[in-house]
Amino acid sequence: MVDEHQVEAWLRHVRLGLVVCGALSALGAVLVVIGAYPAEQPWVAPMLTVGVLLPAALRLPWRRLYRYPLARLAPYVLGLMEWAGITALAANDPQGPVFYPGAYTIVLLYACVGYSARVVAGYGALCVLGFVGLATATGLVDDGSTIGLAGTLLVLAILSVALAASRETRDADWRRDDKRALALVNHASDGVVVVDAAGRIHYQSPSMTRIFGYAPDELIGRSSLSLVHPDDVARTRAWFAQVSRSEPGTVARLDVRLRGGDGGWRHVELAGANQLHDRDLSGLVLNAHDVTARKALEEQLSHHTFHDPLTGLANRALFRNRVDHAIARGQRTGSSIALFLVDLDNFRLVNDGLGPGSGDQLLATVAQRLRDELRPSDTVARLGGDEFAVLVEDDVTELSAAGVAQRLVEAVRLPAVIDGQQIVASASVGVAILKIQGPDRPARSDADGLLRDADLAMYAAKAGGGNQYAIFDPAMHADLLAEARQRSELERALVEGQFVVHYQPIVELSSTRLVGVEALVRWNHPERGLIGPGAFIPLAEATGLVVPLGRWVLRQSCLQLARWRATFPQAANVYMSVNLSARQFQAPGLIDDVAAAIADTGIPAANLTLELTETLLMRDTAATVEALAALKTLGVKLAVDDFGTGYSALSYLRRFPVDVLKIDKSFVDGIVTNQEDAALARTIVELGRTLNLLTLAEGIESSAQSSQLETLGCTYGQGFLFARPTEPCEVEALLRRS
Repeated sequence: MVDEHQVEAWLRHVRLGLVVCGALSALGAVLVVIGAYPAEQPWVAPMLTVGVLLPAALRLPWRRLYRYPLARLAPYVLGLMEWAGITALAANDPQGPVFYPGAYTIVLLYACVGYSARVVAGYGALCVLGFVGLATATGLVDDGSTIGLAGTLLVLAILSVALAASRETRDADWRRDDKRALALVNHASDGVVVVDAAGRIHYQSPSMTRIFGYAPDELIGRSSLSLVHPDDVARTRAWFAQVSRSEPGTVARLDVRLRGGDGGWRHVELAGANQLHDRDLSGLVLNAHDVTARKALEEQLSHHTFHDPLTGLANRALFRNRVDHAIARGQRTGSSIALFLVDLDNFRLVNDGLGPGSGDQLLATVAQRLRDELRPSDTVARLGGDEFAVLVEDDVTELSAAGVAQRLVEAVRLPAVIDGQQIVASASVGVAILKIQGPDRPARSDADGLLRDADLAMYAAKAGGGNQYAIFDPAMHADLLAEARQRSELERALVEGQFVVHYQPIVELSSTRLVGVEALVRWNHPERGLIGPGAFIPLAEATGLVVPLGRWVLRQSCLQLARWRATFPQAANVYMSVNLSARQFQAPGLIDDVAAAIADTGIPAANLTLELTETLLMRDTAATVEALAALKTLGVKLAVDDFGTGYSALSYLRRFPVDVLKIDKSFVDGIVTNQEDAALARTIVELGRTLNLLTLAEGIESSAQSSQLETLGCTYGQGFLFARPTEPCEVEALLRRS
């Protein structure tokens, strides 16, 4: 590799040699012409020619000639020419010894500028020997002044050697620094280019080849703006102007896209410094750092930050941001927007029944269907779980919003094949419309308020049975406040012990003998009096308060049975039936709660029956089977409440360790007058007999119903015919009579 520093030094030495040699030749010719050297008249023309041609040789392409080894001898040839010319003139001059030292001082100075110290020492020796020879030839060797001149010339020679040695040391340091700088540039993670004031590149570092794929010197002479992405040209041109006007040493930065050697676009961070004042650089030095990988990672992280990883939809944070911006745009333009909340109905059944993987597939399918039903300008998001949100802009009306909501309901309703099984999902959609009157009238809501309104509408759709949409109405806020107030009262009732347990007797149909009681909770409200479970159990279930409430009912019921057994011997065979809600069944600690209630009260586990709904048992999951097995291990009995009203899959009864089937009141009501109800009741009784299960009919209100059920083979029953749910003292009266 060519050492640029060495080349520049050689070029300076050659140019100086041409000027000095030409000047000395011209001076010699002039001296001959004026008669100083009459014998040299024939050399006037050659000397003048040399004096003119040598300076003219400055125009030769010496940088390119440096490539040739013979051309590199030019400084030495010029030095010898100077020495030879001076010696020839001095030999023919009586005053030669006087003229010679001054002329040779010029030669020595020229030598020490570019020659090595060793070569300068040789030139010095030639000069001193030449002077001695000249003094001898002229007979002035013994002259005192001649000896002084010789000494002076010797000192000059020695100083020239010292200067040359110092220059060599300095040049070596510079070359070492240059090599270090070049190594740093070659192996740097950045590319370096130097552009002139017009933006044309006149230097590119070797690292541009490795980093950006450009061949060495490929960019030299090209406009730097030709590498810039068209969308970034204007601001890059302005940035160049800013850097050109900046103070030396100031660094300006710019993120821009540049074309690489492969034709692709790279994200590059430019750092520019103004070096137009530097004669060696005379340009803007640009440091180019390739940040394409970092930008890709930032975009990936940004996408993950604001998008749902499962569906690729916007997440809650991005959706709220889009809603806020939509409200701001609507404020300026006076257009309305609509927000839709889409919540899947009974998604937990799919997730629990088929597994989380199938649930994820269903969510991804629903997400794609929502996209397909909407315009590219609309925003679809997954807020979490099975809840999606949609934002529609462009002056939405209630009629157009209703059309969009209906399309979303129908899209979700389409059958989907998940893991080889066909699943028909449904969704409840809540719609909130924000009507913006114009820039002079601020919007009445923000993103949170609009989401809250859509959420209320969605719950209204779900309360109506799901698979439908509802549009927000301000009256829904009143319902929400009422629900919040009731929840607060419910929490206070738990703390203050406002709940009581009533018991409805269960009898043997053939003898009306008391065999058990069902525990039924009531709320003894301080203002509204006794409230039935239908008024508060749904809210307790929704809020999770049903878990501590159910735990309290279980313990109270077991305590009451223990008191009866201690007081009435005839209560020894009476069992206590307690209802378990779905949420209580799934809550952690259920098995421990049941075991503690039995142990603390001392009742036999066989005298405790736990009632579970058929819908709960249809969630045929490993957790359900495990929990039922654990309860049976405790020794309690299990009953299926409201059997026949759910999604009966009779084969599941063989999997679950149940003991009792309870025939729902809806079948008992028409058992005497409706053949279909009678047939259904008969089927349930026969099923129980086949599976060796006891059957118990609920809601018996007439003797005809009781007789019909007994005829069908039903063993036990409960209802108003025998007794209403009542306080413990009324049950004690029954025990005394029995």
